[in-house]
Amino acid sequence: MVFSFFRRRPEQATRDLYAAIVAQARQPQFYTNFDVPDTIDGRFDLISLHAMLVFTRLRGEGYAGKTRSQAVFDLFFVDMDHALRELGASDTSVPRKVKRMAELFYGASQSYMSALEEDDAAAAEGKPRGELALALQRNIYAGREDAAPLGAALATYMTALRDHLAEQDGAGIIAGKVAWIDPAAFVPASQDMNEGTTDHG
Repeated sequence: MVFSFFRRRPEQATRDLYAAIVAQARQPQFYTNFDVPDTIDGRFDLISLHAMLVFTRLRGEGYAGKTRSQAVFDLFFVDMDHALRELGASDTSVPRKVKRMAELFYGASQSYMSALEEDDAAAAEGKPRGELALALQRNIYAGREDAAPLGAALATYMTALRDHLAEQDGAGIIAGKVAWIDPAAFVPASQDMNEGTTDHG
């Protein structure tokens, strides 16, 4: 049903919300100070991360939230289809690649949600968080050992954004209006010093 809807035209609120997710995922800080690869895979990872947090926020908004999440999800993968074709992927390979990307999205989303829940439980017991950082290090940074500080910083950003979205009006998000937080506030200290953007004394 939804796919036939998109063959006509996604409504404005869906396009606005998807555009907002993409714009936040394309913030330069992620590809410089957070060292996320500025590739189609890196961009996909960050769009997925932000989309997952928005979808999670909309779970509590009933049918309207579920419908908007599904519509944005579908538009996301229509966009991925177009991107792959523009990069020269063959018509026969694109559906397979898009299906694989959808599987990666679901896998990463489940991993992040589980890690967030484990971190929340740890924090409630007065223990340090760490599961989300490990999941991000594994998924975003391909398990690089030197990326532990980056994964930790991205986890702090992601947790803060989850909490920030929870404070926002769900109806407003469904209408395509979402407020983000500035990733620059979560830049790893070592990266910040390398860029010379902060005086650490």
